[in-house]
Amino acid sequence: MNVIKIKDRQELDRKVPLMPWYVDKFIQFKLPDLSPSSLLEYVRDYDTFFSYLLAEGLAEGPALKDIKLEELERLHMDSIDAFRMFLMTRVEHNNKRVSVTRKLSSLRSLFHYLSQIAEDENFYPLLKRNVMAKVSIKRTHKPKDTAAKLEGKLLQEEEISAFLAYVSHDYEHDVATNKQALYSYQLNRVRDTCIISLILHSGLRVSEVVNLNVDDIDLKKKLTYVFRKGKNDDTFKTPVYFRQDAVDELASYLQIRDTSYNAPKREKAFFLAIANGKKEGSRMTKRAIQEMVIKYAKRFGKPYLSVHKLRHSFATDYYLRNDIYKTQEQLGHASPETTQIYAHLTDRTMAEAIDHNS
Repeated sequence: MNVIKIKDRQELDRKVPLMPWYVDKFIQFKLPDLSPSSLLEYVRDYDTFFSYLLAEGLAEGPALKDIKLEELERLHMDSIDAFRMFLMTRVEHNNKRVSVTRKLSSLRSLFHYLSQIAEDENFYPLLKRNVMAKVSIKRTHKPKDTAAKLEGKLLQEEEISAFLAYVSHDYEHDVATNKQALYSYQLNRVRDTCIISLILHSGLRVSEVVNLNVDDIDLKKKLTYVFRKGKNDDTFKTPVYFRQDAVDELASYLQIRDTSYNAPKREKAFFLAIANGKKEGSRMTKRAIQEMVIKYAKRFGKPYLSVHKLRHSFATDYYLRNDIYKTQEQLGHASPETTQIYAHLTDRTMAEAIDHNS
């Protein structure tokens, strides 16, 4: 099982006992089909909902695990609408619709299971009345809409090279007067360049980068083996190719990995960092990689860049040179519908290129 899934499974095991018994039953039902990471998102959403019920006096409690099925049956649509408004006021603006939709979908799944699938000892549904069946949830993941949001926020072909050059060399000039930033950059320059180059030349997800081990990289074949999102078979890794452009950065990082990060012999992680107060390097975290990319992006003059937008930048460029099915396979999308966003993005890119060259 990969590193992130192990951590998520551990957190899932800590959180589920704090939930009502019927949530535990639902999680056990879903466990064969969904990853620990997905189930943990469900449980976090239920934590928010049940905490809301207690705060509003819609359930007696006193703890989350004490909320009864009968209290769910007595919920009115007004209460669900109020919960929706509560969510709209507490999630960050940019992800408001997506986040609210996901939380309501999590509740729909739980209520559906309790009212349509789970049974008591007399073969009656556990939940007699399902208020969530009345809730309309608007889907927000339309490829065309996603493409519209990404327009102008990705690196084009020439910008990919410029951003890599900035991370590899030019950033040093911008922080020359900041001794702490300069020291950090000189220590991590090769590693940071390698990470960003690998994403921009392969389209790997940040979780896939975090989980990379030294043995996963094959420079001669220009591929790496990764655990793909959505695949529950943690004994099988998928080969993902990277471009020749990333080979030099990977080779350079491998040369300094052990010495620069005082890597213990037992440490298998490919990308390392030395945490404060520690003497030996350990696996970089997802958050550390995300913050690292944002740091360079802001100085580069593109503060909207993120790890995921680097992946989108690769995917758009890759799609221009290949077809939708090759792009789907390279990115590890479960459905070609997800990959359709690059069709919409490249339509605009090709139109601009024609005007530019005329």
